[in-house]
Amino acid sequence: MSKLTDVPKRILIGRALRSDRLGETLLPKRIALPVFASDPLSSVAYAPGEVLLVLSIAGVTAYHFSPWIAVAVVVLMFTVVASYRQNVHAYPSGGGDYEVANTNLGPKAGLTVASALLVDYVLTVAVSISSGIENLGSAIPFVVEHKVLCAIGVIVLLTLMNLRGVKESGSLFAIPTYIFVAGVFTMIAWGAFRGLVLDDTMRAPTADYVIKPEHQGLAGFALVFLLLRAFSSGCAALTGVEAISNGVPAFRKPKSKNAATTLAAMGLLAVTMFCGIIALAAATDVRMAENPAKDLIHNGVPLGADYVQNPVISQVAEAVFGKGSFLFIILAAATALVLFLAANTAYNGFPLLGSILAQDRYLPRQLHTRGDRLAFSNGIVLLAGAAGLLVGIYGADSTRLIQLYIVGVFVSFTLSQTGMVRHWNRHLATERDQAKRRHMIRSRAINAFGAFFTGLVLVVVLVTKFTHGAWVALLGMVIFYATMTAIRKHYDRVAEEIAAPEGPSDDSVRPSRIHSVVLISKIHRPTLRALAYAKLMRSDSLEALSVNVDPEETKALRAEWERRGIDVPLKVLDSPYREITRPIIEYVKGLRKESPRDAVSVIIPEYVVGHWYEHLLHNQSALRLKGRLLFTPGIMVTSVPYQLQSSEAAKKRARRQQEWNAPGSVRRGPAQVRSKESSEPKG
Repeated sequence: MSKLTDVPKRILIGRALRSDRLGETLLPKRIALPVFASDPLSSVAYAPGEVLLVLSIAGVTAYHFSPWIAVAVVVLMFTVVASYRQNVHAYPSGGGDYEVANTNLGPKAGLTVASALLVDYVLTVAVSISSGIENLGSAIPFVVEHKVLCAIGVIVLLTLMNLRGVKESGSLFAIPTYIFVAGVFTMIAWGAFRGLVLDDTMRAPTADYVIKPEHQGLAGFALVFLLLRAFSSGCAALTGVEAISNGVPAFRKPKSKNAATTLAAMGLLAVTMFCGIIALAAATDVRMAENPAKDLIHNGVPLGADYVQNPVISQVAEAVFGKGSFLFIILAAATALVLFLAANTAYNGFPLLGSILAQDRYLPRQLHTRGDRLAFSNGIVLLAGAAGLLVGIYGADSTRLIQLYIVGVFVSFTLSQTGMVRHWNRHLATERDQAKRRHMIRSRAINAFGAFFTGLVLVVVLVTKFTHGAWVALLGMVIFYATMTAIRKHYDRVAEEIAAPEGPSDDSVRPSRIHSVVLISKIHRPTLRALAYAKLMRSDSLEALSVNVDPEETKALRAEWERRGIDVPLKVLDSPYREITRPIIEYVKGLRKESPRDAVSVIIPEYVVGHWYEHLLHNQSALRLKGRLLFTPGIMVTSVPYQLQSSEAAKKRARRQQEWNAPGSVRRGPAQVRSKESSEPKG
């Protein structure tokens, strides 16, 4: 079975890597930027559109508020980036928001942050891939017709790429991410040149459409609520910022400095692209509506259900570059691709956080260890499964999924920055160096403003998005919190139960006697080997045990036993219902009841076969029996293997593979020897 799964595994994710090669998988800044920042960078493909969609409720006249909303998003972005630069220097171990909150605010706050981040990572994958599928579907109808299937296919592809290892996947993702960034900056620069220098008139394809407002003439509280909702939608541009603080261990040394530099570069690029697209959308008269079929009107007639509303970035690119131009096609392709790759931020953040939580016993321990490609394989697979489930439930509809978005990330933002304030307060209480104190006071002020601002945004997001789907994200956080709490209680209970006592205990006292039972079905080589092994153990009592399922076979077994003169008593259990497992379990339990201080050793002869399909034909009764005996106190189970010829052939094949040398390798000598020889100075 191992052979059956190993070959396709190696084809898909590559050969295994030694643990001492972990340093080779660490990322330089140029690769870390697209790996950890592809989510906030790609969000400029849909965040400006979300702002305009909300403002369209009040009609096109509300669009003149979009620059002010962009300014608010920029201020928030710079605040968050400045705050997280303090985090990566203070906590370089990679715990990020979870470690900050857990250390400074307590385990409950830390677990709340962890729950919020886990939900946000899953939503990042679902939203980014669904949005990318919709962008791609505008050009390829098949993708739209099979949205869920295509989205799950992309999730599987990204999962395989990440299972190959972070450095390899990062190198693959860097090219499209940088093409996207270069394309957006080229569009902004060319659009500004055409508008400001050449005085050209650039018009989006929707410029002539009229928006039918759902609520006309909004004022007072209603207008404020609308603007706050538009602002909360624009805050989607901040998702993924926390991934860098969670992924500090993946950076090359000096880790904290490189992470802080990458964080600053990401923030500068993201806000520039976001503001540039908002400005060009206003200059080219882009029109968006939440229900374009009814609310977008052309020549007095609604556009109808057949109309496909293109994203803001696509409309702006068409106005600036021209529809069908080379740069337009390049940017459109890069946009669709980078939206898929934006999920990679979560593929790096989720497994790292899962590993830390597993180390703290809040998640299964399997998530803590790295796979054979030095990636956190179990965390990657778990993330893919959760995102795939969400995509299936919501039909890969980004409009519905995005309503669940950004709640979790602002919960983590707020608690993390509050924790950092307490971190600086604790250090200021003991620090006497004035230069260091000034630095700490400045850092505390940045984190305090960040906590206040992100907390305010969290309230806005909850109020404006709760009924639109944010409650689902909160429910997910509650489920994660309850699950992780239950896992921690289980691990604590098990650790307490199995802890070795200081003094003597029942577990360290030798059993009074050992009663060995060898299970017999027929007399053959495996049976004789098991009996010989049982005699070697020098048990206080030894017997062979068989179950009478077929009277003729049992009669033949007794006759053969007597003919061979085997000096071990044979006991046969009746089984009127032809069961094997139950009579044996009841018998050994009876032995335990008769002498509770005795140990019962059950010895099972088993075949060892060499082909995966042969496993299906042998040892099934033994597997069921061992599974039941494991839950029976005081019973020790021993397997006595007997290797069949097919197993010996498998060993020979494995030996030949190990001894195989590539052509010329014998002449050249081992790689390590050659490198050592080549490094020696020639005399």
